[in-house]
Amino acid sequence: MSALPSSVRQRLFRKTSALRCVCAVTACVLSLSACIDVSMPDYKRPDTPAKASWSDQKGAPVSAAATIEPDWWKGFHDPYLDTLIAKAIAGNFDIKVLAARIDVAGTQIGEAKAGALPTMDLGAGADFEKTTHQTFARQYNVATQVNWDIDIWGKVEKGVQAQKAEFHASEADWRAGYLELVSNVSSTYFQILQFDDQIEQQQKTLETNRQILTIYDGQRRNGLVPQTQVLRQQAEINRLTNQLLDLRRSRALANNALCTLIGVPAGEFQMPKGHLQQRVQLPPVPDGLPAQLLARRPDVVAAEFRVLEAYDLVGQAKLAQLPSISLTGHGGTASFALTDLLKSFTYGFMPSINIPLLDPGVRAHVKVTQAQSTVAEQQYRVAVMGAFEEVENALVNVNSHKQQRVELQQEVSRLQIVADQIQSQLRLGVVSQLEVFETERTLLDAQQELLANHQQILSDTVLLYKALGGGWPSVNVQAEVKEH
Repeated sequence: MSALPSSVRQRLFRKTSALRCVCAVTACVLSLSACIDVSMPDYKRPDTPAKASWSDQKGAPVSAAATIEPDWWKGFHDPYLDTLIAKAIAGNFDIKVLAARIDVAGTQIGEAKAGALPTMDLGAGADFEKTTHQTFARQYNVATQVNWDIDIWGKVEKGVQAQKAEFHASEADWRAGYLELVSNVSSTYFQILQFDDQIEQQQKTLETNRQILTIYDGQRRNGLVPQTQVLRQQAEINRLTNQLLDLRRSRALANNALCTLIGVPAGEFQMPKGHLQQRVQLPPVPDGLPAQLLARRPDVVAAEFRVLEAYDLVGQAKLAQLPSISLTGHGGTASFALTDLLKSFTYGFMPSINIPLLDPGVRAHVKVTQAQSTVAEQQYRVAVMGAFEEVENALVNVNSHKQQRVELQQEVSRLQIVADQIQSQLRLGVVSQLEVFETERTLLDAQQELLANHQQILSDTVLLYKALGGGWPSVNVQAEVKEH
């Protein structure tokens, strides 16, 4: 070594010192990194209360596929309803917003992946300067720089996994919106048909009461009934007329709601009049609905995917505490004359290491993501518990209204027999026309209740199909975790 020139010895000493410094820094980084907890437990679905069966179902269990078909609304056997739902799926703007969000989430996956790729900047410039008593100076330059943050710990990949979970959650949101749309179109359609029947029956009831008023008025003139009886009947006609006006108003509002659902400006579409009981059949609801159908609910699936997303974001935040290594290369040329710009070049390469151990923001972000993960888990539990309640309520309503339907049908049947007998007695002169009208009014009221019950059962069935996932296939979030 002593035989080497002093200049060479100095260069070797500087290189050796630099190498020792790098080794010391690396050892320090590794020792400090070992003190950071970046471990993550295996992903596990948040625990929720177990539910093996539905309390209102006593039959033998049936398979999910045999319970709800993807196009379950066709079970009502109404082609016009099928047409309205097709229009809504094609034209509703809420469902289009949800579809656009899927596209956004898909493109954000590519954006997240880009974090692991090198970046390149290219620039060109010119500098002109004039100082008093000095000649005019000019300089031209062209430079490029490449920078690559190496994802040695998998921080970027964690972000990609989180974004994939958000993409799947957005898909589930679309399915939930689709199911909500079909349910709303069906329920609104049933309401409009119910209003049509109610308006028709209300008009009959109003006409019957007007005929009763005519009889009372004649009896008053003959001194058979007091004036108060006539006034009471006139007040009844006022009440019935007010109800008829309210039914027409409700029908118009429901039609406007249907317009918005199918993507048409309100007032631009008028649903033709119809009869609910003649158009729409009551579909059977199988016994023994399995609780496993709840796994098909899109909103529950979306909530679990967002738990998985939050889990990945916690992992990404923890990995951000570790040192990051960057490789930077730059090159360029500069000249006082534009014609000499490409005659000489400079270039360089600079590796660097960033140690965020003393950055309080990095550690604070870990706590933020952990808190957000807790929120996502609780929101998942809220979705599951709400789903249990919706299914139970729908089953209670369907069964209760079906039991009421039996009583109402018997009531209408018996009142119809009474009305027929009273009509026969009228022809024999045994009873008065007034008694016939009173009997008809009672029968019409019972028929109104039976009609309302029919609409309730239809709407309950729609809500039950919706609560059970509406025919969407089950999604296994755990399988998505394994694909990660």
